Amino acid sequence: MSKNNISVPEAKAALEQFKMQAASEVGVNLNQNGYNGDLTAKQAGSIGGQMVKKMIESYENSLKNSK
Repeated sequence: MSKNNISVPEAKAALEQFKMQAASEVGVNLNQNGYNGDLTAKQAGSIGGQMVKKMIESYENSLKNSK
């Protein structure tokens, strides 16, 4: 079993907000209380995929803006 540890504990709230935003964008309703064990693998994967997509877009934009 894998455990997700946040490297910077101060970022926890921002990561939760980011996750909720990504879930909303792909049409998945997450519980605010933190338990989302009833999600299907497809739903969880779509949230993670959306988060990665947004992170890549952000990085690409930062590269564009630094030139």
